[in-house]
Amino acid sequence: MPNRRGPKPTEDRDRQSRPAALPLHAGARLAARTAFALLLALLGFWVARDFITALAWAAVIAITTWPLYRRFAALISDRRSAVLAPLLFTLLVGVVLFIPIALAAHELGRESERVVRWVTQLRESGIPVPGWIAQMPLAGEYAERWWRATLADPHAAGALLDGINKDGAAEWTRALGGQLLHRLFLFFVTLVALFFLLRDGAWIAARVLETADRLLGDPGERLASKMIEAVRGTVNGTVVVAVVEGTLIGIAYVVAGVPNPVLLALLTAAFAMLPFGAWVAFTAAALLLLVQDGSALAAASVFGFGAAVMLIGDNFVWPAFVGGAARLPFLLALIGIFGGLQTFGLLGLFVGPVIMAALVTIWREWIVAPGGG
Repeated sequence: MPNRRGPKPTEDRDRQSRPAALPLHAGARLAARTAFALLLALLGFWVARDFITALAWAAVIAITTWPLYRRFAALISDRRSAVLAPLLFTLLVGVVLFIPIALAAHELGRESERVVRWVTQLRESGIPVPGWIAQMPLAGEYAERWWRATLADPHAAGALLDGINKDGAAEWTRALGGQLLHRLFLFFVTLVALFFLLRDGAWIAARVLETADRLLGDPGERLASKMIEAVRGTVNGTVVVAVVEGTLIGIAYVVAGVPNPVLLALLTAAFAMLPFGAWVAFTAAALLLLVQDGSALAAASVFGFGAAVMLIGDNFVWPAFVGGAARLPFLLALIGIFGGLQTFGLLGLFVGPVIMAALVTIWREWIVAPGGG
């Protein structure tokens, strides 16, 4: 039977002897909550550290394509459009991102047959000295002797190939396969995150603006808007300029007769998103013309035209495009692009200008402008 007579005398004496709980001050309670939230945030970042880059890419893609997605979602009047529209749009984005990679892989597969034939020729009969080797200024005679001793002689060429560490090549192949699977998984995570960002984008944007307004006031909302504009302008500028540069240089490949110009044009456009990346592509194309006994003038023309396109695009068009979209001065746009790339990797191409745009906004509206708080 339960005791209905109240607490026992000993319990009452223990309760009276126990010190009363002191009420926490409001500031102390707020500090405790803040510390606890920061601790949980740090733990969350630590747990998700391998997926931060994928989530950041999803956020960049969602911010960039949001206007296009809103128009796309408006075309779907189905009741399930809250799920169907972001799902279809995510699949479209995945296809658009995957098609260039698939085309490049297909072209590389076709080129592998040529590489196998080249290796077979190298082992059986060597590679004759191209005519342009002897015409090289200064180093022509030395280069011709090296070619005859190393590549033209089948025995020396075979020894050169046999000197490759087969175990090391196999290990490199396994590592490449593992990295490919890892990248594909991160790509899948990016698409999943993109779907949820598109589905709940309006709610997330409202919460971000509400938090910025609560913490920073009206300037906080303007800062968030400037950062979104910086992301959108940087991505659009980078992609558009890279595609134009790759297309122009690809036309030069076709005119000069570079083998497989489609593959090289795709690689040039992809590498053009990296500083000095496209230089590797069109330099390789020019060397390919020379190795296949092409015209030295054509190879020099490909290199010169590619260098002119990249110098103009990388140093004037790209920073002006990105800086104009993010309303950044030319110098800050240039520092944001290259500094962000050095600090954060490829993602820094977009993070760097965003940070610079936030700093400029704080300077203009919070410090210089009167009444900015």
